[in-house]
Amino acid sequence: MIVHYGYNEVGFNKPVVVTIGTFDGIHLGHRAIFNMLKKRAEEFSGESVVITFDPHPRKVITGETENIFLLNSPEEKIRLIEETGVDHLVILKFDLKLSKLTPEKFFRNIIVDRLGARHIIAGFNHHFGKMAAGNIEMIKNVANSSGISYDVVEPVRIADLTVSSTTIREALINGRLDEANMMLGYPYSIQGTIVEGQKIGRKIGYPTANIKPDYPDKLIPANGVYAVEVVLNKITYNGVMSIGFNPTVNRSSPERKLEVYIEDFEGNIYGEKVKLIFRFRLRDEMVFSTTEELAGQIEKDRKRALELLRK
Repeated sequence: MIVHYGYNEVGFNKPVVVTIGTFDGIHLGHRAIFNMLKKRAEEFSGESVVITFDPHPRKVITGETENIFLLNSPEEKIRLIEETGVDHLVILKFDLKLSKLTPEKFFRNIIVDRLGARHIIAGFNHHFGKMAAGNIEMIKNVANSSGISYDVVEPVRIADLTVSSTTIREALINGRLDEANMMLGYPYSIQGTIVEGQKIGRKIGYPTANIKPDYPDKLIPANGVYAVEVVLNKITYNGVMSIGFNPTVNRSSPERKLEVYIEDFEGNIYGEKVKLIFRFRLRDEMVFSTTEELAGQIEKDRKRALELLRK
């Protein structure tokens, strides 16, 4: 896959089949769009082109710098799109100028005139352009008047759920990890850096690594305990992940923490990069009367996590 930043220098020698979106999560619904994109590109003897945006449009449109919870970092999104086998990824810088383009101008000026699209693939709920006013009907009208063809990909449904980035975010925020992973089509993960903590886990026999996520807008799943795979220095370990406020030992802390106990590992790893792959949710965050009770529950969590991860 060739990655293009902006469209000014982009040129194609074959017919272009294109799809447009933020594509947060690269979930099963997005993959259905990309599969159709590749199929039509092959029929046109052309090239499949995915157009996306950076930063996330909501940051520019609303001016929000906080409370933007995304399923992928930009690097993760590029990697996941590349894995689908499309030919080109065009990343447009989303700024105020671009945000003010009407849907018709965006479609005609960029998609049709500049990129030379011959066919467009759109998701069933696709919106774009100023005030997100561009929709499927607008695409159909402008496509017809521009002499290009289009497909609308129907929603993907799994277990009575319509797959979407919003639905997946809601599932993760509410602790429904199995549901989120099912809609993603792969286990949710977070990449971060190991930082120094209070070393409380070490005092009760379960040393943990404190994680600072590398991407500040990355969605952190609901507070609780998870069975995870820990990728450290290209080696994968089993682990138990705790997300929350450590209420047993630090009842007044306002800081939400990510800590992981890594099975069969010892060593000083401060500053190392780590990837946490969320496989199973074990339980909600709990408050214990004593650290002894906490240690006993951690041992139960460890045994349960290993049982699940080794299946």
